Amino acid sequence: MMRSLFSGVSGLRAHQARMDVVGNNISNVNTVGYKSSRATFQEVFSETIKGAGNPEGGRGGTNPMQIGLGISLASIDTFHTRGSIERTDNPLDLAIEGNGFFVVSDGTAPKFTRAGNFFRDTEGNIVNGNGMKVLGWMADATGAIDTSVTPGAITIPKDLQMAPMATDAITIIGNLDADTANNDTVPFETVVYDNLGRANKLNFVLQKTGANAWQISDDGTNANRVLVTPPGGTAVSITITTPPTITYLNGQLNIGGGATPTFTIPNNGAEVPVDIVVDISQITQYAAESGIDPLSVNGYPVGDLEEFNFDASGVATGVFTNGQSMVLGRIALANFNNPAGLQKIGSNLYLQTPNSGEPSIGICGDNGRGVISPGSLEMSNVDISKEFTDMIITQRGFQANSRIITTSDEMLQELVNLKR
Repeated sequence: MMRSLFSGVSGLRAHQARMDVVGNNISNVNTVGYKSSRATFQEVFSETIKGAGNPEGGRGGTNPMQIGLGISLASIDTFHTRGSIERTDNPLDLAIEGNGFFVVSDGTAPKFTRAGNFFRDTEGNIVNGNGMKVLGWMADATGAIDTSVTPGAITIPKDLQMAPMATDAITIIGNLDADTANNDTVPFETVVYDNLGRANKLNFVLQKTGANAWQISDDGTNANRVLVTPPGGTAVSITITTPPTITYLNGQLNIGGGATPTFTIPNNGAEVPVDIVVDISQITQYAAESGIDPLSVNGYPVGDLEEFNFDASGVATGVFTNGQSMVLGRIALANFNNPAGLQKIGSNLYLQTPNSGEPSIGICGDNGRGVISPGSLEMSNVDISKEFTDMIITQRGFQANSRIITTSDEMLQELVNLKR
């Protein structure tokens, strides 16, 4: 009977531990990125009263006679199945669709998490709720990212600026009326930028010089020249180089002799600090209203960061006040051979262990890693109906084990009463 008492006690302890696991799952039903656990049992050992016997002579074999001595916890397993994705529309809320973990660090060994509720601190670091920096790779000045190096903190300062780019290419589109009288002009105007981001006005005219023939002029007086006006300054007349002979055949530009349908506004060291190549190949001459406009003009002024967003591959792209966008960085993801071997350390964080294996850190969508769902969060994978069912089962198991103790106690009481 004493054995049954100890078996009952071990059952109470085991079911209490299982109830602790179930209770923790239920309490974390709304925890971002939480992964549910389960407790499994195993028998402790058995007392052998009689061993097994071999078949011998005319008698058959006998089975061993053993009495079990209770149970203990076999394992507490963590299920790394994906939770539901909740849309939040917060650009710094990130969910992982598939395998992998975000990598975060406080300056010590990296930690891993599925909770992607991040924000930007006063220095521009992307951090989690505990201030741990999210790791990845920053882009260089051209927007290129080298993911072969060790990932570091992703930092996007609030006062980040994009350097200006000087204009060096213009493409013009439009039509020159075939019925235009000789010496009449068609004006063109656009804005070009110097290497300090100053906006300069560029204008010239196309002047008809004969049947199907036109020339470039600054204002209809000086051929092969254009006007550039700096902000608050006076117009500067600049002689163009490689001026094409502009002639038309059946409405289409007809430049012969191997010439290209472009001209160059040369570097004058001030308003135009670099050569600007102007493409006029898309200007037609039909019997229709005249009008020529810039199809594309590269170059832009300095820009301040307006906003940034992550895409499915974890790349952060910034949008600047100058209308340009640029890649800023990329989030790293880690994958493990055995995610269930990770050790929970609280705050939705995990540490690697010898049984989890080394982390495979790289880019999203590569080598078995999942992709990012921006503006979303991964919810807990707790199945509340299953947890309530397990809670009932655990309660009944605990209750049954308590009955073992009370019944064994009553039997001991009867034994003591034999002496009365």
